[in-house]
Amino acid sequence: MAAPAQPKKIVAPTVSQINAEFVTQLACKYWAPHIKKKSPFDIKVIEDIYEKEIVKSRFAIRKIMLLEFSQYLENYLWMNYSPEVSSKAYLMSICCMVNEKFRENVPAWETFKKKPDHFPFFFKCILKAALAETDGEFSLHEQTVLLLFLDHCFNSLEVDLIRSQVQQLISLPMWMGLQPARLELELKKTPKLRKFWNLIKKNDEKMDPEAREPVTMDKVHYCERFIELMIDLEALLPTRRWFNTILDDSHLLVHCYLSNLVHREEDGHLFSQLLDMLKFYTGFEINDQTGNALTENEMTTIHYDRITSLQRAAFAHFPELYDFALSNVAEVDTRESLVKFFGPLSSNTLHQVASYLCLLPTLPKNEDTTFDKEFLLELLVSRHERRISQIQQLNQMPLYPTEKIIWDENIVPTEYYSGEGCLALPKLNLQFLTLHDYLLRNFNLFRLESTYEIRQDIEDSVSRMKPWQSEYGGVVFGGWARMAQPIVAFTVVEVAKPNIGENWPTRVRADVTINLNVRDHIKDEWEGLRKHDVCFLITVRPTKPYGTKFDRRRPFIEQIGLVYVRGCEIQGMLDDKGRVIEDGPEPRPNLRGESRTFRVFLDPNQYQQDMTNTIQNGAEDVYETFNIIMRRKPKENNFKAVLETIRNLMNTDCVVPDWLHDIILGYGDPSSAHYSKMPNQIATLDFNDTFLSIEHLKTSFPGHNVKVTVDDPALQIPPFRITFPVRSGKGKKRKDADGEDEDTEEAKTLIVEPHVIPNRGPYPYNQPKRNTIQFTHTQIEAIRAGMQPGLTMVVGPPGTGKTDVAVQIISNIYHNFPEQRTLIVTHSNQALNQLFEKIMALDIDERHLLRLGHGEEELETEKDFSRYGRVNYVLARRIELLEEVKRLQKSLGVPGDASYTCETAGYFFLYQVMSRWEEYISKVKNKGNTLPDVTEVSTFFPFHEYFANAPQPIFKGRSYEEDMEIAEGCFRHIKKIFTQLEEFRASELLRSGLDRSKYLLVKEAKIIAMTCTHAALKRHDLVKLGFKYDNILMEEAAQILEIETFIPLLLQNPQDGFSRLKRWIMIGDHHQLPPVIKNMAFQKYSNMEQSLFTRFVRVGVPTVDLDAQGRARASLCNLYNWRYKNLGNLPHVQLLPEFSTANAGLLYDFQLINVEDFQGVGESEPNPYFYQNLGEAEYVVALFMYMCLLGYPADKISILTTYNGQKHLIRDIINRRCGSNPLIGRPNKVTTVDRFQGQQNDYILLSLVRTRAVGHLRDVRRLVVAMSRARLGLYIFARVSLFQNCFELTPAFSQLTARPLHLHIIPTEPFPTSRKNGERPSHEVQIIKNMPQMANFVYNMYMHLIQTTHHYHQTLLQLPPAMVEEGEEFQSQETELETEEEANPAQTDLSSLTDATSSQESSASQTESTPSETGASSNSEATPAASNTTATVTGPVAVSAEACAPQDVTPAPEETK
Repeated sequence: MAAPAQPKKIVAPTVSQINAEFVTQLACKYWAPHIKKKSPFDIKVIEDIYEKEIVKSRFAIRKIMLLEFSQYLENYLWMNYSPEVSSKAYLMSICCMVNEKFRENVPAWETFKKKPDHFPFFFKCILKAALAETDGEFSLHEQTVLLLFLDHCFNSLEVDLIRSQVQQLISLPMWMGLQPARLELELKKTPKLRKFWNLIKKNDEKMDPEAREPVTMDKVHYCERFIELMIDLEALLPTRRWFNTILDDSHLLVHCYLSNLVHREEDGHLFSQLLDMLKFYTGFEINDQTGNALTENEMTTIHYDRITSLQRAAFAHFPELYDFALSNVAEVDTRESLVKFFGPLSSNTLHQVASYLCLLPTLPKNEDTTFDKEFLLELLVSRHERRISQIQQLNQMPLYPTEKIIWDENIVPTEYYSGEGCLALPKLNLQFLTLHDYLLRNFNLFRLESTYEIRQDIEDSVSRMKPWQSEYGGVVFGGWARMAQPIVAFTVVEVAKPNIGENWPTRVRADVTINLNVRDHIKDEWEGLRKHDVCFLITVRPTKPYGTKFDRRRPFIEQIGLVYVRGCEIQGMLDDKGRVIEDGPEPRPNLRGESRTFRVFLDPNQYQQDMTNTIQNGAEDVYETFNIIMRRKPKENNFKAVLETIRNLMNTDCVVPDWLHDIILGYGDPSSAHYSKMPNQIATLDFNDTFLSIEHLKTSFPGHNVKVTVDDPALQIPPFRITFPVRSGKGKKRKDADGEDEDTEEAKTLIVEPHVIPNRGPYPYNQPKRNTIQFTHTQIEAIRAGMQPGLTMVVGPPGTGKTDVAVQIISNIYHNFPEQRTLIVTHSNQALNQLFEKIMALDIDERHLLRLGHGEEELETEKDFSRYGRVNYVLARRIELLEEVKRLQKSLGVPGDASYTCETAGYFFLYQVMSRWEEYISKVKNKGNTLPDVTEVSTFFPFHEYFANAPQPIFKGRSYEEDMEIAEGCFRHIKKIFTQLEEFRASELLRSGLDRSKYLLVKEAKIIAMTCTHAALKRHDLVKLGFKYDNILMEEAAQILEIETFIPLLLQNPQDGFSRLKRWIMIGDHHQLPPVIKNMAFQKYSNMEQSLFTRFVRVGVPTVDLDAQGRARASLCNLYNWRYKNLGNLPHVQLLPEFSTANAGLLYDFQLINVEDFQGVGESEPNPYFYQNLGEAEYVVALFMYMCLLGYPADKISILTTYNGQKHLIRDIINRRCGSNPLIGRPNKVTTVDRFQGQQNDYILLSLVRTRAVGHLRDVRRLVVAMSRARLGLYIFARVSLFQNCFELTPAFSQLTARPLHLHIIPTEPFPTSRKNGERPSHEVQIIKNMPQMANFVYNMYMHLIQTTHHYHQTLLQLPPAMVEEGEEFQSQETELETEEEANPAQTDLSSLTDATSSQESSASQTESTPSETGASSNSEATPAASNTTATVTGPVAVSAEACAPQDVTPAPEETK
């Protein structure tokens, strides 16, 4: 297999290079945002830049990047565009800038929206240019740029400006290009179109014929982009509806398949893959006019109609085709038989056949056809051959990737994908053709994203094993890998017969033997492989001799000699007798020796393909060649289960609720699923404990009249039932005879009914738990929408109480609809646990809660909400309740053993308890006209003895009504005991833990929580169990992959062909980070990072935008609130002391601190995307230490950075500087911005790392997350000259750069301070110019603190003066030693890091004895840090210039793993 060429990485220019560029000099003169006096607009500038900078450099990305980054489009091109100045250079410059914005994945159309007047003219010019002759004014490269621009337009239909132009192109009038016979045929199929066609004909008579030209090598990229555009037009229903017929009539596919480019193996490989995608979409199983998916029967009917119409034409007009005409369809619809019948015919005859089918114009008499026979034959054959159905293709597809896919750069690009070329990948955009198309695109992308990760794992593990060629031509392994082992023996032990109608075996099993001569913990990992874990079987045949070094920069396959990769699934390890060791409670047998054999399942589809290839083509048997088995980490290894789930969904009639179907596909009215338009809207809702008072309720519905059913203010207390006006007929207002809105007033009137929760019993724990949060009016609207049927989308900016809203919705649904079951889905275990902990604090019976998956261990509660935890709870609770029954029985003096089982308890309740209660009610109830006696309520009460342990007296004796309510509350308490026992009765009948847990899941639990990954993995099991639910609530919805959001909708079988789903509540924030996609190509090209939540927002689904945050100071909120609609602050942000008090020791509550190169080095990159910046890392740690020395608690400070490399570097520095020092300690977290999403801390220190290019912070969503993590203080370390020029970051950085760019500290101000935020400090302010100055300052501060503490302790202990002098003398000796070491700093190799670490550990014990020892050890044991600046083990040190050798700035790749 030929090794693919390694793609080149695009290196971003440095700031100094940017400044030196001609473009930058022009920008500073004409359009740079920070320049106040700009020169007037000059069209020649645009011409010069285009010719000299863009065309001359052959559209070099580096030049275009510079121009786009300088805000050329926003501040010069579009701002000054008009028809008068429009020119080729002007058009092309704008197209280049827009294409670059799409490549960088930043918003592209904002500038055009602000000034839309000239866009229609501009778009028309682009279309004319795209149709120009290639050898004319526009070169082929320029036309490719134009094509790409048009493709971006067609993929931006959600933008009104673009849609208005594109719709004019793709509509019914384009059928002017059809040949008359074909046009007539299409109009007959859809009769209603003829009326529209007649109107169009009057207005438009002609259309320019389409020009075609042959494909040559120079045009490959143009051809690829052109086919990409065709695919995108076919994959969207609004464009496909008319365009598919035009494409079919032009026979573009036939021409392309016959072109030379397809047969060129290297140059045409991508083109061929794109053609296959286009062929797939042209024949997609959908009715182009109605948009309905076609069933397999309908597709078969269409195929039969085509063949029979061909047979009729053959029978009537072509005697030489009689045999064909009289054959049955199944006999003649294969490619071979069609070629056999039509191959011998002449070109003219073939043309006539095609013209009878309206495929070609009629051939005039006595004229020869101008078409090649090869084209005519292919046209007829490709149109009439039988195609395998899409679902059949999918079922025959192997789920595991093989070496052919894993290393195909067109399908799975490397991490260096630049965004320049197109790829043979599906795209996730706004709309999908059908649910099948939706699932299939997600299936393919999920499979390929997994393949990318598998490739990285294989390359890592196999290269560590160092396979070399032995002297005798075999394989010898010179290294070892934790995740891979050489195979000793491999045998296929079972190939089961295929199912009826299938040609692949139902099951293929094999035994793999390996020798585990490894460390015990690694051996345990291999022996711990569980059922369904996925491994990979690999064949390597190295050609390199023993000892050859592996070079990561060169292609992997040719170095290693990798030949085959096949996936397998573990069934289990075999014992001594060759039986599979089953997972279970029994301990595993101890196996002797080091040889272990695993039974594995192979992929039956792959096995069948391999065997067919071996038998038919004489290829070698793949399964006799494997010599390596590789495993993967369990958390990253669930791809097969998810793919099987998607495939199973495609094989079933997946029933999405009717009210959701079109919205999921991106069609119809985006607001159709909003509660206001749902036919089953609920008029009266019980808001339970949502409102704290009647005033709270009134402020929650601004603009509404609130009518309370009771006038007495004393009775206007929560809980409240609210009756809303429900409009009839899809929300349209009725009008009275005068045309006035009859219900305008009614529509704004709410009827509020306070009600009293029935007494639940006399014990304190009977009192319901209550909500204490005063929700804002937007939060109330979100809660109201969530309680109503339909789709609710809540956009929750940082700190706006998303989780509190979610919990209140769940609680309200639970109380309003006690029979309904709610499924909670989140992206992460952490979010699920936060949600669960808040649910437990509300009035929800814990027996109705269940948590599925492996995250329940992290719940900060003693209670276990997992399936088996709930089983144990039920069993324990049953015993408790039966004890209560026993006590009740004893108090009533009833003989026997009523508390033996739940069943006997039920009889006891029916015959003993109920009879007494009914007798009691008959005695005390109101008799006729006589006034009831209050004392009778207490006198006749039959359960006094049972409630003797309740707070006394039970009856107050104040009024009959009050005492009767207490008596009924007592009975409710007793009745609840027996109701629960009746529910728990199943646990007596079901004996195994598994059966009991299944019963709980299916019957008992009302609120079931799981992560989206767990839902995808376990869908099959849940459906099989008969799992049912009515409502879904998704938290972190904007962080969940599109497909992982969709699968939870279908975790149940439909009822009578309909889904029982009533509500779908999605809560998220699409302005924060999207799902994590590791491969840049899938992220950028395929848009795989787009969540379903984000897509719904783009489509225009109504959202409730929470608009008041309570997390951060108002000044910090300003750094990101520009991204949201009207995001303000809750009152406590201004009122609470913690928000109004200044940050001690720091002049500002937020500051951007400029960090220049340290020792001539800014950012560095030892591995791809593993960026580090030593100067920033040291500065951040120095500020952290300064804050801790002032008295800030270390756990209130988190250090964030935008890259993993910097995270590791900062952690290393902290380990060396202060990690083990009790005076300083470690920060709460050192992690990346991406990992910290959803978390917060009081003080955030942020390192932006980059000094050459802005990098992925240019994604505004990452900026929003970075700016919104801090509550009280945010300090950002960055290269200001780089970031302040970035257009997307301007709103935040304009505020940051308005403050000084040097750190301002107040070292003499202690923590906490009484100074108010914004006040001038009474202490002296010190300005820190650079990192070395800060490091020296912290060192001196630390030493001063140590000496002060030392003297204080000596005074406290009142030791003799001699001892004090001795101690000081000892300390001065150590200080001298430190000075000597600083003068000659040790330059150590990275390999000495481990020794330094061990010295750190040995000294850690010394640091905890006395302060003087801490000072001593911090001076005497100075060793270089992992960052290779001078550092001490447990205390800070002044940074010397020599201590930072540039070559030692970053850890080696091995250290970073």
